[in-house]
Amino acid sequence: MTPGADQLRAETGASGDGGSAVRPAGPEPGARRWLENRAVDGWLPRLDLAEVWASREIAVVLALRNIRIRYKQTFFGVAWALLQPLAAVGIFTLIFGRLAQIPSEGLPYPVFVYSGLAVWFYFSQSATLASESLAQYRELVTKVYFPRLLAPVAAVVPALIDLAISLVAVGVFMAIYGVAPTGAIVLLPVWLVALLTLTFGVGTWLSALNVQYRDVRNALAFLLQLWFFASPIVYGSSLLEGSWEFVLALNPLVGLLEAFRWSLVGGPAPGPEALVSLASGIVILVSGIVYFGRAQRRFADLI
Repeated sequence: MTPGADQLRAETGASGDGGSAVRPAGPEPGARRWLENRAVDGWLPRLDLAEVWASREIAVVLALRNIRIRYKQTFFGVAWALLQPLAAVGIFTLIFGRLAQIPSEGLPYPVFVYSGLAVWFYFSQSATLASESLAQYRELVTKVYFPRLLAPVAAVVPALIDLAISLVAVGVFMAIYGVAPTGAIVLLPVWLVALLTLTFGVGTWLSALNVQYRDVRNALAFLLQLWFFASPIVYGSSLLEGSWEFVLALNPLVGLLEAFRWSLVGGPAPGPEALVSLASGIVILVSGIVYFGRAQRRFADLI
């Protein structure tokens, strides 16, 4: 049971999902206070940020649980954060860097591909975890009221450990290949926050859809593979020219990858097509929160 869950159970009673909390007027002195959770009327759901912040301890507990499960009974532990991208860098460098000789925006190919993989591994791992963030907590969702938005929030936290390790590894590769960071590195935290926000937006879509349609877990691996090759991770955006650059930029990861490489390893600065990626990311975030808010009223019945 998470901290605060007993209090939540006492105040909310049994299940009940979504919606705002309405307290009956005029309780008798000394009587137990109950909260009635109703579905919110209207097309746009109400997002109570104060309620989400007040329940932040639940997100912390869920995030820590996800971290423990991630590394429980593993031989290599957090070393997987290095082994997976290193193996991928070796394979991609051989196939795309040496044999296919794909351009890497003027950077040594291992540095180019590792910086992209650091972003991708965080995004794909967090999106996968977010898709199961509600389904794996069936008892909690059906019996305890808490802001359901905290589930995908907690899902995007554990992989930050792997991302931090990957950033250190990228720094080692930069030292080996003589790549020095530029002044743009001061903007790196901005792109990290943007990556976290985009991942959360995707996670809200996946977590809500997975409650209603269990096909999501079967299709997600295939969709992520398509998304990987639709993103300039093992190839540079310069391979496409003209209007095709803007078509590629409909993928919100494109602008993030370009900005991330620009700040971290001194790659080319993002062009105007990055604005298209930014707009796509905002659409995904806003629409994901709206859809999640409308769907959450049915979570307890469907999960």
